[in-house]
Amino acid sequence: MRQAWRLQTRRVMWAKAAWAKSGWATRPKIVTIMIGTIMIVTIMLLGAMVGCSKSKPTPTVTETRQPTGLESIPMANPAKYPRLSNMSEWKNPYFVVRDDGIGIVDLSNHEIHILKVEEIPAELAALPFDAWPYGRVVLVAEAAPSNPTAQAKAEVRKNRALLLGTLKELDVQFREAP
Repeated sequence: MRQAWRLQTRRVMWAKAAWAKSGWATRPKIVTIMIGTIMIVTIMLLGAMVGCSKSKPTPTVTETRQPTGLESIPMANPAKYPRLSNMSEWKNPYFVVRDDGIGIVDLSNHEIHILKVEEIPAELAALPFDAWPYGRVVLVAEAAPSNPTAQAKAEVRKNRALLLGTLKELDVQFREAP
């Protein structure tokens, strides 16, 4: 029995020695570390690719603008505008933003007609073609509130935002009055 044990021990020692000579004795730890590193790098790269990839573009609804009647008016031509110092020569439509509403100036008699926001597109479309010598651009001025309270100033800001939003929807540019 003792010889069998010695033979068994020699075989194990020979296998260990052969294993050590071939360099495989230290490789399992290195291989495990390399495999773990490769797995981590692969997961990080996959995460980066998924995170940085473009998502499928959502189908956009093509905006079909309703005809406003302003399409025949050419786009604004800044070369034709009068100098800022002399805005009394302005010939295009002219809006005055007030705390009680939005007024359009009638250039023939210099009267201000107060409009609701919904009335602005129809009012602009009703103007004759020769009322737009500078193209599709209007002048916007703010009137000082008659009662300069915080609420009146807020109303002026609200009316100005409503006017500018409506002009943007109509594809009409605006110029600020000095």
